[in-house]
Amino acid sequence: MTQTPAIRAAGEADLPAILAIYNDAVENTTAIWNETVSDLEGRRSWWRERTARGFPVLVAEMGGAVTGYASYGDFRPFQGYRYTVENSVYVRKDQRGKGIAAALMAALVREAQAQRLHVMVAGIEAGNLASIRLHEGCGFREVARMPEVGFKFGRWLDLVLMQKMLE
Repeated sequence: MTQTPAIRAAGEADLPAILAIYNDAVENTTAIWNETVSDLEGRRSWWRERTARGFPVLVAEMGGAVTGYASYGDFRPFQGYRYTVENSVYVRKDQRGKGIAAALMAALVREAQAQRLHVMVAGIEAGNLASIRLHEGCGFREVARMPEVGFKFGRWLDLVLMQKMLE
């Protein structure tokens, strides 16, 4: 039987676990298109900025350990996009495939609906079929494919844009 993760707001004490998940994604995946790992102060600044602006930073916890995290923030930094956000969902490598990302996504959608947002967007590397399937299962639909707009690990990356109407 699969255990259901507890989803809660991230606190400062969760930042080392969030940092480890983030850095693993930077170093080993195309889920994050950054090439430089972060440090604890970088993740602290990110967390403070997100929460100060009213954006959620959530963690999934199982057995007392953080197994994933999720957030959303501005889709684009212009006033006309103020009702649209872009999500980020990451799960610890050894915990993937256990429903943690879906639980985090459901909580993010509820937060966005409570904030009366209109659209949630996801930008996903086209080869990340697990993330595409996750988003489809959560009611997102593909709205665009942008060939070769990113570059990491010595190759060009295609971006899939997906969106979910929240109202």
